[in-house]
Amino acid sequence: MPLTPEQEAEIQAARATPQPTLRAVAPGMEKHLYTAYPVLDHGFVRVVDYMGDDSAIVQAARVSYGAGTRHVSNDEGLIRYLMRHWHSTPFEMCEIKLHVKLPVFVARQWIRHRTANVNEYSARYSILDREFYIPAPENLAAQSTVNNQGRGEVLSGDEAARVLEMLKSDAMRAYDNYEAMLSQEGQQGLARELARMNLPANIYTQWYWKTDLHNLFHFLRLRADAHAQYEIRVYAEAIAACVQDWVPLAYGAFADYRMGGLNLSAGAVACLRRMLAGEAVTQENSGLSKREWREFAEALDLPEG
Repeated sequence: MPLTPEQEAEIQAARATPQPTLRAVAPGMEKHLYTAYPVLDHGFVRVVDYMGDDSAIVQAARVSYGAGTRHVSNDEGLIRYLMRHWHSTPFEMCEIKLHVKLPVFVARQWIRHRTANVNEYSARYSILDREFYIPAPENLAAQSTVNNQGRGEVLSGDEAARVLEMLKSDAMRAYDNYEAMLSQEGQQGLARELARMNLPANIYTQWYWKTDLHNLFHFLRLRADAHAQYEIRVYAEAIAACVQDWVPLAYGAFADYRMGGLNLSAGAVACLRRMLAGEAVTQENSGLSKREWREFAEALDLPEG
């Protein structure tokens, strides 16, 4: 189950006792508080707390207080300027704390974003639940032939069934042995901190993850990208939906300049200038490697050949 009965009770208690506050609130984010959004087969993302909004970014950039004669259009223009010119500090004035349930192998990829505060469920003190991520058939894919860290064609038929059966049976057998090692029926049982080493990387863990908006945007730029691994991308997309409601002006600038923009090398810019000047540029005369050229052509949607 996504949430335990204890977690559900805690959330309901928090909802039933709202507190008045003098701090700035973001109505778009308020509607997301305490709501667990399902991700994958057993995971979820929920916003636990947040600080700041679009106005906090503007206030920090201007080092001022109060709206004065400013208009929303002024704030939007400033935020877009900050995003366009990579002025990151004002975005650090906003923070978010998330409760996430995710497979261990996704967590190990996620934790590479080190500019955050993390507290993870401890398998040294508690026993992990029998919950494993098993991919849907449409997400079972072979190794890509052109990308060493990507997927290729989707598996089908007997091959897909064979792989799914191995994933399920291996996970269940590992957990059975985990429970057996912990058994206290007439035996001492192995310490939890040792028994956990037998568990597979697709078992679910949970953590609280707190970060500021600048570093969250960096996370989303990488993990919500179409080229990111599916299993972490769906978490990033769920978070992005909340962030869009929380700071709509900042998220709009982020989507425009980071997610929707292009970052070209000096060599790629030189090729583009030659093309605009009417020159026929190919991979052979571009000065770019085959992979650089392929990425350049994909970014600009150039015809093949």
